[in-house]
Amino acid sequence: MHIFDDLDRSLIAILREDGRAPIAKIAAILGVSRATVQARLDRLLESGAILGFTVRARTHHDDIRAIMLIEVAGKSTTSVIRSLRAIPELYTLHTTNGAWDLIAEIRTDTLQNFDRVLREVRMTDGILNSETSLMLSSV
Repeated sequence: MHIFDDLDRSLIAILREDGRAPIAKIAAILGVSRATVQARLDRLLESGAILGFTVRARTHHDDIRAIMLIEVAGKSTTSVIRSLRAIPELYTLHTTNGAWDLIAEIRTDTLQNFDRVLREVRMTDGILNSETSLMLSSV
């Protein structure tokens, strides 16, 4: 288990904002050498504290976004998660506690695609019930 210090937290915060930031730029922001940043980054990757890097694409104002709450039958959670991960419009997928078992964030470009994704999720073996709420505006 990696113990984070302030430098690690600052490094991770910078990478969350810009995962492609050059080591030299990160070093300048943090006020440390490039070698220090590289060593910290290597250690965070090797320890599993950082799992990898990803792309965050700009969302369009006309994208359709929703949160779907999903109830899973019995012990089928693992197979349901595997099936849902294959649906590219499911932007994020989380396990949760309470009445629902999973929470999915859906992003599509049209209502027709949104409808297709809802059907695809609901037809997945092991899903008993779902409830979906559209995100109307960010406040």
